[in-house]
Order: sequence, then structure tokens, then C-alpha cells
Amino acid sequence: MPGESGAARAFREEAGRAVATLIRAIGDFDLAEEAVQEAFVVALERWPHEGTPDNPGAWITQVARNRAIDKIRREGVLRDKLAILQHLEELQAEPEAGPGEQLGEIADDRLRLIFTCCHPALPSESRVALTLRSLGGLSTAEIARAFLTSESAMAQRLVRAKRKIAGDEIPYEVPVAEQMPERLSAVLATLYLVFNEGYLASGGEELVRTELSGEAIRLARILVAMLPREPEARGLLALMLLTDARRGARLDAAGEMVLLEEQDRSLWDDEKIEEGLELSREAAVDEPVGPYTLQAGIAAAHAEAAAAEETDWDRIVGLYALLAELNPSPVIELNRAVAVAMRDGPEAGLALIEAIDGLEGYHPRHAARADLLRRLGRNAEAVEAYQCALELAGNPVERRFIERRIASLPG
Repeated sequence: MPGESGAARAFREEAGRAVATLIRAIGDFDLAEEAVQEAFVVALERWPHEGTPDNPGAWITQVARNRAIDKIRREGVLRDKLAILQHLEELQAEPEAGPGEQLGEIADDRLRLIFTCCHPALPSESRVALTLRSLGGLSTAEIARAFLTSESAMAQRLVRAKRKIAGDEIPYEVPVAEQMPERLSAVLATLYLVFNEGYLASGGEELVRTELSGEAIRLARILVAMLPREPEARGLLALMLLTDARRGARLDAAGEMVLLEEQDRSLWDDEKIEEGLELSREAAVDEPVGPYTLQAGIAAAHAEAAAAEETDWDRIVGLYALLAELNPSPVIELNRAVAVAMRDGPEAGLALIEAIDGLEGYHPRHAARADLLRRLGRNAEAVEAYQCALELAGNPVERRFIERRIASLPG
């Protein structure tokens, strides 16, 4: 990213890999994260003068490995530390398997980490949160926003999850095929939240964190290769590709946010759209259709429209209705209300939004309500709703967009 140092860029891209690799060797989440953070400090000190290494990920992993070894030698109990030290010494001996390899042959540490964090012994929200923290490198505050909860509550949840893994000796491995169905749901949810954080960053200075969305897509491809007959894995990959295809049009030349209906569709990635549409069709063949496949169908409806005014809103409203029946949530109801507004007018959509409970701290709810009030000419109410959205929005690109909307209203 412009202005970002080589060390910061490499850390953002490679921290998850390094943490996952160290966790496999030492079985300690906190020590692995601490060692990688120390490696980042060393990179900030050395790279500006020595230059960024040719393979920054390997450099970070190696330095973190050495830091972990030093710490274990200083603090570890001899009886326990010898095997751990041996594992650390052997880290570079195991090649990483490719996405097309069979389940039993996969040695991808990040995939191991996801399945460890998504073990059934952990509460569902803790599984996702811990993976976002350890694999994606998200801060506790960012994860808290993703869960619509407080930072302190999320910190406690993460601590409890790590203690549970250590206390129950949950294995660091990809499950065998027989165990896969019960574990897949939490893994898909994890990848979806990682993708969303990459596509619309909840914190930081950028709207997009491409390393996170790219990582989610990469891991989704591995899951599809592992489970070629699992429609929801295909549905999720289709959803990611069709959504990510619009990334190049989401910002204008000045780096400001552009809404979907105003985007230059010639900037959309045709290759990703073609792949995503094919995956969406394949996933929709199997019954019953799952929530990710339904969402992929919604993304496909947008992708198939040559212009915003050609969007099949009736189809989208119907898909949202099915999604709300299958997986009821206030966020889905909000999205359905927006689709209804596009089909039937802002007054119909606003009535639905007003009836939704539980989204008082969710800024897209206030932004959507403000937009419908603006379209109805109720400008004073629109400003008030935009102000609520502005107070809750954490991304500066989104905040500037909301500020421009407020400034555009008469008075």
C-alpha cells in the first residue's frame, strides 16, 4: 500500500503463516504470537537499512522461530522443552502441500490452524474469533466490531478459547474425512468473516485489506479441492469471487468509496465473475441450498446485470427471503430491506428497516436508513441518521463517504 514500509507490508501478508507454523511446533498460541511480534520489531529495525529480504515470509518465520527457541530455553522445563525445541529445529524440513493434494497429504499450517480453532469443543463464536486473531492477525478491537460486541468481552473470549485448547489438548491437525461435515460449518464462517474483513476493513486507514480477502479465497479453494462434492464450500468460494470481482471499481481515482450502483462495471474482473458464476450454478444444483449458495446467487444477480438499472431486484428480494428463512438474522433482514427499497421504493424499504431490532450499534443500518430518508426528501432526519452512522463507522474511507453525504444535503 502507498506509504507502507516493507516490514509492515510483509508482516500483514505473512504473520498468519508464521504464527500458524510456530503453533504447530510449540502448541502455544500466545508464545507463537509473541515471537512473531518480536520478529516484526526486528524487521522494523533492520529492513530500512539492510533492505527487505527476497523472501520476507521465510525471514519472519525464521526470526520468530529463533525468538521462540530463546524464550523456551530460558523459561521452559527441561522435561517438556526438548521435544518442542526439536520441532522448532525441524520447521523448514516439511514442504507445504498444494491446494490439489489429498486430505491426508495437506501440510498447510494455516489450514491446520483453522481446523484447530474451529474444534467442536470451542463455542462457535470463539472458533471464528480465535482464527481471525491467530490466522488473520486482526486486532481484538477489529474482531469485536465483526461480532458487534465490546473489545473487553472479545478479549476474554479469546483468552478462554486459548485456555480451552491447551487444557483439553485439542490436536493441531486437519480432521479426517469422516469428521469433516461437523467441522465445516465453523470453518466456512471463519473464512467468510476473514474475507469480509479484507473486503471492507473495520479498522485501519484502507477500505480493503487484500491480503485477508486473498487468503480467504486461497483457503476456500483448498476446501473445494478437499471436498469437491460439498456445495456450500463451492457456494462460499463463488460468493467471494463474485464480490471480490468488484474490488477494482469500489474506489475512485481519489481513493474515495463508490457505491455498487454507481460503479464503473467495465472495471469489474471478468475472469473472477466467470469462475464465480460457474461455481454458483454448480452449488445451486444440490438440495437443500445452503446460505452461502443463496448469497452467491445474490452476488451473481448483480454480476449478470450490465448496468445498475438492469439489476433483477425481484430475484434478489426472493433470495433474501429464502436466506432469512434459512438463517434468520437482523443483518440479513437489513439487506432484504435495502433490496425491497430498490424494487418497491424507499418508503417500503424504510418501513422494514424501522421494524428491525438489534442493530442499534451497527453503522450500515443507520447509513441505509439515512439514504432512504434522503431519497424521500426527509433531509433533517437523514442528517441525524448519517451522524449516527458516522459515530459508529471505524473505517476512514467510509467516514469520508458519510461526511460527503451529509454535506450534500440542503441546509
